[in-house]
Amino acid sequence: MSQATAVSSQDREFSFNTTDFERVRALIYQRAGISLHAGKQAMVYSRLSRRLRDTGYNSFATYLQWLETAHGDAAEREWQEFINCLTTNLTAFFREEHHFHMLAEALRARAGKPTRIWCSAASTGEEPYSLAITAAEAMGISGPVKILASDIDTNVLAKASRGVYDAEARGLDHRRLQQFFLRGKGNNAGSIRVKPELARMIEFKPFNLMNAQWSLGEPFDFVFCRNVMIYFDAPTQRRVLERIHAVMRPDSLLFVGHSENFTDSKDLFRLRGKTVYERV
Repeated sequence: MSQATAVSSQDREFSFNTTDFERVRALIYQRAGISLHAGKQAMVYSRLSRRLRDTGYNSFATYLQWLETAHGDAAEREWQEFINCLTTNLTAFFREEHHFHMLAEALRARAGKPTRIWCSAASTGEEPYSLAITAAEAMGISGPVKILASDIDTNVLAKASRGVYDAEARGLDHRRLQQFFLRGKGNNAGSIRVKPELARMIEFKPFNLMNAQWSLGEPFDFVFCRNVMIYFDAPTQRRVLERIHAVMRPDSLLFVGHSENFTDSKDLFRLRGKTVYERV
């Protein structure tokens, strides 16, 4: 198949061929470290088509040409929209629950010491609020725990900071709903909002793991970086692990996704439990 061979059917709204797809692959790798495999053409077309509609371009070639050459605030805003479209956000409250049991034990063992937690892929907020609930249960709602919740996708981060969810949100039992959430009334019936005292534990911040400089404040005692590395190739994984290692305290814990394995980086982390690593 030649570079100019179309990967989309002729009745599609926008022209999109293999050359366009390869340009998208290169740009998202450059900007976000995401390694898209060859089977993602349909996903890329579907997600980026909305940007062509919103920006008025009639082909991927002209849109990408503008993106690569434009400057200024409008270009930076569109780069962010480009990244937002191509990131995947799958989350739930207390997903991979064994991590939260281990975190609770580790927090109780700290006996009220000031603690910093970084949730590096906050998505729509379910994970950082699960961390805050775990900390409140282990150390009290006014305990000395601060959580940094970051994500490269500014759209999902805005939703996370609002802290509003469907009342039937998966992963929350009745007791936690009663203790940590407010139920909506009237036009907001069927929704829940995180209580202010829980929300105050969390700072939301846009952050790209590909940034050359990481200015994240004091070192972290716990880092959650779950189901992120699966989108990176091996060299990018190693580079990000080295940077995570640099912002963690000695003996602090790194929690990763169920399909992620970093035993090849024993100089940085040693396995402590199921998908939990200790900084060396």
